[in-house]
Amino acid sequence: MWDLTTGDPIGEPIVAHPVGVVTLALGEVAGRPVAVTGGYDDAVRIWDLTTRELVGEPIRLSNADRVDAVAVGEVNGRAVVVAAGGWGDATHKLPVRVWDLVTHKPFGEPMVGHSDLVLTVALGEVNGRAVAVTGSVDGTTRIWDLATRKQMGDPMVSGTGVGDVALGRVDGRQVAVSSDDENMRVWDLTTHKLIGVPIPTGLAYGVRTVVVGEVNGRPVVLAGGGYDEDGGGAVQVWDLSTHQPLGGRMRYTNWVGDVAIGHVDGRVVAVTGDGDGDVRMRDLSGHTQ
Repeated sequence: MWDLTTGDPIGEPIVAHPVGVVTLALGEVAGRPVAVTGGYDDAVRIWDLTTRELVGEPIRLSNADRVDAVAVGEVNGRAVVVAAGGWGDATHKLPVRVWDLVTHKPFGEPMVGHSDLVLTVALGEVNGRAVAVTGSVDGTTRIWDLATRKQMGDPMVSGTGVGDVALGRVDGRQVAVSSDDENMRVWDLTTHKLIGVPIPTGLAYGVRTVVVGEVNGRPVVLAGGGYDEDGGGAVQVWDLSTHQPLGGRMRYTNWVGDVAIGHVDGRVVAVTGDGDGDVRMRDLSGHTQ
């Protein structure tokens, strides 16, 4: 953890998994802030961010050798964690599973429908229903009712593998933004239809991460990934209403693996992690580091 105002680390690192950490989400358990992590093992772990201690026993996916995606949300007043994982090859795909974040017990049956590995999960609401939106190597983005664990409507088909999904609202509509190869697609979560045409990102070596937020009162989406054959990376901001880029690319010396949007001292900032092992923060109003 880092203090975003000073840039200094807060306390000691949490040694979360015996091998690499792949995915992380933040939430609350009984009023305490927690981090939920998944990595290159078969476990989801919950950490008290105040004490840095593990909360309860790890949640085991069983029959998995890694956890690719975790997300934290609420269903009918119960805090839940949604996770997906798989084996190292695409022939072993596993369903998306839901657990009670307090008891660590399974919350209903797994959600089954994707025909290949699920790489990303985002939680939100559609028409007052708590939902999970998942993206898969099978080229589809799917919406699941978390109360019933049933798929809502037809899948949204990209044609190529979906690497990341982010949820937001634009012009009064609830939307999902998915990434596939060099493109982003914006989907209406009520109709399951594509809004406009796919957005070419210019990230020739793939979009690794997308995030939705707001800058100067405008809904925006950020995409990060690889940019050139020399290993350089970039992040680009788009206006989510017009699908037009805002400002120039923010360049990096290595690929960008993840990006988040937040507020520091009244400014909207993007926090990025890149292949150099660095975490960087940029002011989105002027794209300054």
